[in-house]
Amino acid sequence: MIKRFAVIVLLSIPFFIGELFAQDPEFSQFYSNPLYLNPALAGVTVCPKTNANYRNQWPGIGKAFVTYNISYDQYVNFLHGGLGVLITADRAGSGSLNTTAISLMYAYKFNLSEHLQASGALKVGYYQRRLVWDKLQFEDMIDPIGGFILPTAEKYPDNLSVGVPDFSTGIFLAYDDLVYGGIAVDHLTQPKIGFYADNVTKLYMKYTVQAGSVINLHKNGSASEDREFSLSPNILYQQQFKFHQLNIGMYLTVDPFIGGVWFRHNFENADAIIPMLGLHYKNLRIGYSYDFTISKLRSASGGAHEVSASWQFPCIEKRRHIRAIKCPRF
Repeated sequence: MIKRFAVIVLLSIPFFIGELFAQDPEFSQFYSNPLYLNPALAGVTVCPKTNANYRNQWPGIGKAFVTYNISYDQYVNFLHGGLGVLITADRAGSGSLNTTAISLMYAYKFNLSEHLQASGALKVGYYQRRLVWDKLQFEDMIDPIGGFILPTAEKYPDNLSVGVPDFSTGIFLAYDDLVYGGIAVDHLTQPKIGFYADNVTKLYMKYTVQAGSVINLHKNGSASEDREFSLSPNILYQQQFKFHQLNIGMYLTVDPFIGGVWFRHNFENADAIIPMLGLHYKNLRIGYSYDFTISKLRSASGGAHEVSASWQFPCIEKRRHIRAIKCPRF
């Protein structure tokens, strides 16, 4: 009964308030989804690379949020930067609210000094939301005896599909293979994406700040190309309208295995503890993480499952002024 009520609330909230706050999907394995995290990471590994991501959030209340991502990027010598394409599909409420976004991005890369590298990017895309009205169930449709059989008094939307152009930007800095960080700003124009004629619903700007380091754990600091042994603490802050979130965690890499644990804290409440395990074999990387919900939703949500896969295509090493930037793999 609790789960059923949660689904009703989830699907009905957008129509009970004057302005809907549209929040972007989030991923726990940030660096396995680099173009979604920050467009300035396009071409960061120099060689061509493709990533695929799947996230099932709150499965305990019936496919509340299921998100898919696929991307491709590479460094292009004559452009002095990286090119990337990103496709995101989000299905909320068992497919009642569907969001699809496709983006192209270019990240110009340059050296600020012998040790400090930089990347600045612009992302251009198309963002579309589609509502399947017939799947929605509202509180006034419930008959005490027959269940969901009554007609609803909720106003039918003026548009069931809304599409808008979308723009984002980002910067990324890396000092050798030791310290890195970046800032990304999504939805620069804050386009209106409401289903009603007044169209007051905005896609608010999202700010993302990331930083981390790689600590070599080999004796005497000697690096081993064949078998990495390192610890990588990281921090991620995200803000979108009234939503604020801080993620703190670290990765331990003992090739071919990568393990990690994160603590995610929404400023209103502690949200989740996230363990992650990954495997790196030749050009293939796969990872799995699970969000253990520790907020009041823990009894009904079912946490979140996330799976990632990455394939880096081999490429011929040429004389370059820009080298690959070392970042966490998941």
